[in-house]
Amino acid sequence: MKQYLKGLRHGVPIAVGYLSVSFAFGIQATSSGLTSIQAILISLFNVTSAGQLAGLQLMVSSAGLIEMMLTQLTINLRYALMSLSLSQKLDKTMTLPHRLLLSFCNTDEVFVVASQQPGKVGRAYLYGLTNGPFLGWVLGTGLGALAGGLLPESVTAALGIAIYGMFVAIILPPFRRSRDVRIVIIISVALSCLISLLPLLSFISTGFRIIICAVIASALGAWLMPLPDEPNEDEEVLEA
Repeated sequence: MKQYLKGLRHGVPIAVGYLSVSFAFGIQATSSGLTSIQAILISLFNVTSAGQLAGLQLMVSSAGLIEMMLTQLTINLRYALMSLSLSQKLDKTMTLPHRLLLSFCNTDEVFVVASQQPGKVGRAYLYGLTNGPFLGWVLGTGLGALAGGLLPESVTAALGIAIYGMFVAIILPPFRRSRDVRIVIIISVALSCLISLLPLLSFISTGFRIIICAVIASALGAWLMPLPDEPNEDEEVLEA
């Protein structure tokens, strides 16, 4: 119980942040033609801001299932990598059923907080850490969806921009710190503008545009700016 309450306490700031972001998603969803129930169900079964917004745009544009699946795979592939990393910190209480259940809410912020804990982390702490953010995400979506049906269109349009502001807030810190990240982002933005402006490429839909830009930009970044090889233990001994 002590570890659960500790995780719950650590998850409160994440939950508050998710409440405001999902509020903007709820407004965006109802403004795009979805009902309040549909918007809530999306957040109930998906906890991914970028994935949900991209999926919403694809649904509104009547995109195909293959396009939607590939887009979600491209956007959310990072969660698999984060889960692999976090698995190294899990204690023996994290059996397979608990791993499967908790992986549902292993978001960027949850991963960072859990990874920073000293020593191993168990299921009690992780349930506490994820319960708050999950409830905040669903509750915020519901409030935003209801507000979208009550507030004037001019207000909901302005509030809908908030979710794009969140993406900018996520990108800016690594953009400022790393030259490599800046180059990859600029390449991705340039490719997106190129596809949008060139008539010959106008047939490419929103989902495939995201996939193309993300894959090409990340591949060029890995090729042109590879991470330096870390010396293994034998090399370190020889150097010493």
